[in-house]
Amino acid sequence: MLFRRIAAPAAAARPLTRALRPALTNTSRLQVRYASQAPPEPEFVLDPNIDPDLQDPFMNGGYINPPPVKRQHRDPYGDWWDKQERRNFGEPMHEDNDIYGMFSTWDYTHFSAGWGWVLFGTFVATFTGFCYTVKQLYPDKPSAPRTFVDGLEKELGGPGALPARKEGEDKW
Repeated sequence: MLFRRIAAPAAAARPLTRALRPALTNTSRLQVRYASQAPPEPEFVLDPNIDPDLQDPFMNGGYINPPPVKRQHRDPYGDWWDKQERRNFGEPMHEDNDIYGMFSTWDYTHFSAGWGWVLFGTFVATFTGFCYTVKQLYPDKPSAPRTFVDGLEKELGGPGALPARKEGEDKW
């Protein structure tokens, strides 16, 4: 393979070298603009739904944005030309359509943060109340306690060992 590269003609064997070589600029093909050819100033109408201090007429080339409303908040049962995007044919898109479109992250509007904390607190109070009730009512001693003659003193290690319950001891 290496021999083929060396023996082949330079233009065919090394196309990368031609690509890396800077292209010669042809000055006759350059576009020259004069002051008389300046594009006209776009007409701009302030959107009444947006704060005028936040609008910059020449930021987006004079394109008039529709109001910044997420598509998720539009009527899902409306007669839209594009049902998925909730948009009509020819309707202008907002310049931040990636933020306001249907495929952006959704606003969680099921309930407010305050009500969420109420629900979470109710869950914690219910769970701890259930645990406390079980602790108070759980029988942690056997139903029929066993007793042993001499408390198994010999079997458990002699006179210095902890005694088991002797006959007649009914206290835990």
